[in-house]
Amino acid sequence: MKVEIDMGTAGAAGKAAALDLEELLATRLLVQGNSGSGKSHLLRRLLEQSAPWVQQCIIDPEGDFVTLGDKFGHLVVDAQRTESELTRIAGRIRQHRVSVVLNLEGLDAEQQMRAAAAFLGGMFDAERDHWYPVLVVVDEAQLFAPAAAGEVSDEARKLSLGAMTNLMCRGRKRGLAGVIATQRLAKLAKNVAAEASNFLMGRTFLDIDMARAADLLGMDRRQAEMFRDLARGHFVALGPALSRRPLPIVIGAVETSARSTSPKLMPLPEAPQDIEDLILKPTAEEMMRPPRREAPPVPVPTAAILAQLTKPKFELPPPEQPVFPIIDEAERESGIETVLREIIEDPDAGFRSDAVLYQDFLVRCRIRRVPGEPLALPAFRRRLAVARAGVVPDSAGGDSWNTALTLSESLPDDLQGVFLLLARAAIEGAPTPSNAALARAYGTHSERRAQRLIAYFEEKGLVVMRTDFHGRRIVAFPDLSCETAPADPMANDDADTANEAAE
Repeated sequence: MKVEIDMGTAGAAGKAAALDLEELLATRLLVQGNSGSGKSHLLRRLLEQSAPWVQQCIIDPEGDFVTLGDKFGHLVVDAQRTESELTRIAGRIRQHRVSVVLNLEGLDAEQQMRAAAAFLGGMFDAERDHWYPVLVVVDEAQLFAPAAAGEVSDEARKLSLGAMTNLMCRGRKRGLAGVIATQRLAKLAKNVAAEASNFLMGRTFLDIDMARAADLLGMDRRQAEMFRDLARGHFVALGPALSRRPLPIVIGAVETSARSTSPKLMPLPEAPQDIEDLILKPTAEEMMRPPRREAPPVPVPTAAILAQLTKPKFELPPPEQPVFPIIDEAERESGIETVLREIIEDPDAGFRSDAVLYQDFLVRCRIRRVPGEPLALPAFRRRLAVARAGVVPDSAGGDSWNTALTLSESLPDDLQGVFLLLARAAIEGAPTPSNAALARAYGTHSERRAQRLIAYFEEKGLVVMRTDFHGRRIVAFPDLSCETAPADPMANDDADTANEAAE
């Protein structure tokens, strides 16, 4: 179904500027314009016209688009939450197809980047059954996909840039259509801007931005001068969803308004006659609370200073107690194991990236006041793989388990948990984990991928897979001299629980 929305008037004839919404969902849009060029007005017009036809998600760094909720029913999500909460909220938004405004107002630059990355990551990692079309609008995109490093940490920049790259490069197959707006093309990462096929270029003055805008529109450098003469709300459009040739358009009116408006000139108030008393004399309230002034220090006699200088030096006695508290390693390990167990028990933990889980781990450690330095990311991945295998630290001893840990070090980090899960079943003589259990340990819903993992382990010479006369799977570990009990690979979680109870 072809749906065209009215963006305003186009060309000198004043014809309607129609935007093909279905084509926009497939080809994405880049909006560029200096501050005051009408860029936010354009986004508001696009959102209002397309609201009845497609689900929308707005990444709003200044809180300008929260008024859409009053007119069109958008849910306003305050970003002052943990990253794990934002990721789960984004997944539920895709599931229930609710239009939303992520309000980042009140957060500093680094917090905005982390919150946007977590929210976009949750939408990107949604289950395949929930890949409905979503128009994802990111205002001030240069904040979330900067072309160069700034004052924020490298980790926050990588998280945000990775989420924006996924949105623009790989989001189409997941139903995500990126619409990004920026004040400066030169400050926007090129790999993010290059994925857009539709462009709306507004007023700009810097030569480097005009040159990039002209290159994107297929214009020569002399024609780039026209971007300086564009009025507020006037843009040059190009793209399969707009026009096959550069077309000047004027954005139409909108139904809602932003909370913040451009400053307007207004006359100064008449100066009162007692202006000097009004400014220079303190008020009654100020008189009631006079500023506190510290008394000047008492001068030290010269004789006391000389006596202190001639006093012989002496060594300080060694402190009876250490300067830093002694860390109880048992308490630290217990706290780490408790936090890891909480993360594993979260049903959504298996489908989130290690970076997101690591941030959740650090926050939980601070909440529980786990002493000592936190685990580094490589050590956390290793401990997480062991925890996913379901091995209790007190029972993890033995030569077989130590050998299994050594063998797992030759595998990539994301495969170690699956291998240790199989190794634990073999050491304990338990039934072979089902494809569903292996897929969950790998962080996917695909059971075929779980079958390929066992085949990969077999190619590496770590396991040997066979089936009994009933078609049940057995996985043998030559280096451990043990094998799993036969089990149906297609069994669901309920069947696995029943088999374990029977054993």
